[in-house]
Amino acid sequence: MKKSTKNIIGVMSGTSLDGIDIAYVKINNTNNYTFEILNAATIPYTKEWKSALKEGFHLSGEKLNKLDADYGVFLGETIQNFIEENNIKNIDLIASHGHTIYHNPANNYTLQIGNGPYITSITGIKSICNFRTQDVALGGQGAPLVPIGDLLLFSEYDYCLNLGGFSNISMNENNQRIAYDICPVNIVLNHYVTSLNLEYDDKGLIAGSGTIDLSLLNELNSLPFYNDLKPKSLGYEFIVETIFPIIDKYRLEIKDILRTFIEHVAMQITRKVDSNSSKNILVAGGGAYNTFLIERMQYYTKTKLIIPNDTIINYKEALVFALLGFLKDEGKNNCLKSVTGASKDHSSGIIYEF
Repeated sequence: MKKSTKNIIGVMSGTSLDGIDIAYVKINNTNNYTFEILNAATIPYTKEWKSALKEGFHLSGEKLNKLDADYGVFLGETIQNFIEENNIKNIDLIASHGHTIYHNPANNYTLQIGNGPYITSITGIKSICNFRTQDVALGGQGAPLVPIGDLLLFSEYDYCLNLGGFSNISMNENNQRIAYDICPVNIVLNHYVTSLNLEYDDKGLIAGSGTIDLSLLNELNSLPFYNDLKPKSLGYEFIVETIFPIIDKYRLEIKDILRTFIEHVAMQITRKVDSNSSKNILVAGGGAYNTFLIERMQYYTKTKLIIPNDTIINYKEALVFALLGFLKDEGKNNCLKSVTGASKDHSSGIIYEF
């Protein structure tokens, strides 16, 4: 049903496994697209769910299908609890990203678990999910998908940067939106601090106490991916097969791994932007709280890094998936070929309703 204003619940689970981000948003398209985040929450994963989602990468067949269904039930129940706790009455639809297990567009597949029919059956609300598969089928990367939101909701910024499990950036170039994944971020940093019984390096304090290993830094910076042509995207496969083996062979202290990797991230990201003091970058995602990383990025560029309020930092991706759901529900394009490399712009996602 076409409406200029819709109330939508956007749901996002990132590769860094921080938790499930849920945002109840009002999106309006009277003249242009505007939004209001009405309620939002992050529901942390239990140790059991973190372990299950990490292990999903190694499962196959029946066990992976069961994880998909179990996670769909978990998402549905989590969303329903959010609705009840916030006494939310007016919901047009739910737009859920699911959780990525595999992402290998070069071999024509991507998988986000979180079975849509379970979300609909538990909440009784129309749900839209599986936003990436159609794009891969059309020859695209299936990622990143957030740039349509950057274009329609955050056009006042020269660049939009997300610092999550991976970093990705979007911008206008030659009158079209382009975007791509740059490098891993929190998925690597968080992995190494688990040996210190921490979930993350708060503000980058541990990294700041370490020393750069130049040999490791040079090897990371020399990876072929960083010179590949766009569009391009990253998945957990790249971490397991490439990043971890390189880092682990150096047998460094954790603080030195973090220090070196932070420098690597800062260098790779700032290579992608103009060092121009008249331009700006909107920075969102959990990495925006890593003060040391932000300092190292600013060291390499004159472009102004803008850290928004906590709501945008934490829920920008959930907001954008709500927008993707809005566009799909209206039959409008929500995936841009200029971003993903697909054969055409298209309206992606699967709609589940009673």
